[in-house]
Amino acid sequence: MERESLKSRLGFILLSAGCAIGIGNVWRFPYVVGNYGGGIFVLFYLFFLAVVGIPVLTMEFAIGRASRKSTATAYQELEPKGTKWHWHSNFAIAGNYLLMLFYTTVCGWMMYYFYKFAVGGFSALDTTAAQGVFDTLLASPGTMSLWMIITVVLGFGICSLGLQKGVEKITKVMMLALLALIVLLAIHAVRLNGGIEGVKFYLFPDINKIQDIGFFNLVTTAMNQSFFTLSVGMGSMMVFGSYIDKSQTLLKESVTISLLDTFVAVVAGLIIFPCCFAFNVEPDSGPSLVFKTLPNIFIEMKGGRFWGTLFFLFMTFASLSTVIAVFENILSCSMEKFNISRKKAVIINILVVAVLSLPCVFGFNLLSDFQPFGEGSTVLDFEDFLVSSIILPTGSLLYILFCTTKYGWGFDKYIEEANIGKGPKIPRWIKPYFKYILPIILIVLILQGIISKFI
Repeated sequence: MERESLKSRLGFILLSAGCAIGIGNVWRFPYVVGNYGGGIFVLFYLFFLAVVGIPVLTMEFAIGRASRKSTATAYQELEPKGTKWHWHSNFAIAGNYLLMLFYTTVCGWMMYYFYKFAVGGFSALDTTAAQGVFDTLLASPGTMSLWMIITVVLGFGICSLGLQKGVEKITKVMMLALLALIVLLAIHAVRLNGGIEGVKFYLFPDINKIQDIGFFNLVTTAMNQSFFTLSVGMGSMMVFGSYIDKSQTLLKESVTISLLDTFVAVVAGLIIFPCCFAFNVEPDSGPSLVFKTLPNIFIEMKGGRFWGTLFFLFMTFASLSTVIAVFENILSCSMEKFNISRKKAVIINILVVAVLSLPCVFGFNLLSDFQPFGEGSTVLDFEDFLVSSIILPTGSLLYILFCTTKYGWGFDKYIEEANIGKGPKIPRWIKPYFKYILPIILIVLILQGIISKFI
């Protein structure tokens, strides 16, 4: 079966950025920045993005580009004979599925809210009623299942059209629209009466907050955010590396994608904080911010139905771009592993992902008694923990060891692949940092993620 390739470098950048840019960027990043000192946190975040996130991203891309394979079979192409690095591929594939088992539900929420705002469903609601919309949605397994299934069918439907005609073509349009929407929304938010105060709170350093939260907490939180924002560690980026040519160095591509991902995360805060300050609303964390706080702000805002519709269209694009990117990885793995056609892989995976996503949907209603991390936790929290705290950092640790040690692919082969093309090169003198310091950082992140849940 002849392997497909992307039509353009822009398609690769927007696809990879679409995979990295997710709803976590939009509802988690601004809140964390606000809580951890504003501009100081952003500086630490950018620093750790450069010294941790980008190096691991170049490794995942290098494995993909050198092997011309997906997560399912890339190791077999590059690993030394007799070694067992390919065992990790099964865990990486499982990570892609696990991510989608809760991400499809959250993407469904975004679509539902976009629809509600577009048809004027929030126009006549008071504050309590608007907040109650989300609670009503969570209590309805039928409604949530419907929007989850729409997400699954739409995502795989786009992928079924092929890599260039479906995934690349549609993601290009969606990502460019996302970037235009986020800039438009930010300009509007900053111009609101009181909006500039929100910008100051968001981006200006607050030394007192650093003293309150502690320097170590600031550093570890910035490191954590910079690493997880790129979605490295389970091969979802590797597949796009396998689709590109060798005209550009992988450091150049990784920096471009990281900057685009960071741009969206930072500008999202320029929407949220000015809006909250303009209407004297305390910004919440997580789902409450997006589904309870912001809808009420849009209701009070002049032209709120229009701005609310645009905001949730942006959120739909942010979440759907990730869904499409990860679905493409799942399909690529299915086609390579079982030697089946794209259409057959699509049909099988629509059924598998839709059925396996139901526990997350039911975790808010029919299975709400299952609270894995104590009062208020859900199936979604459990699945998110497995992906974010176990599979992503462990996978990234294995990619580092594979690319830097003599027991794997080796540093010389990795750097030779990464430095092919135009653009900045990775220097050879950096090997000790990649080989010894990066693994320690990843081990700390893994232990921190586990300890934070259980201790």
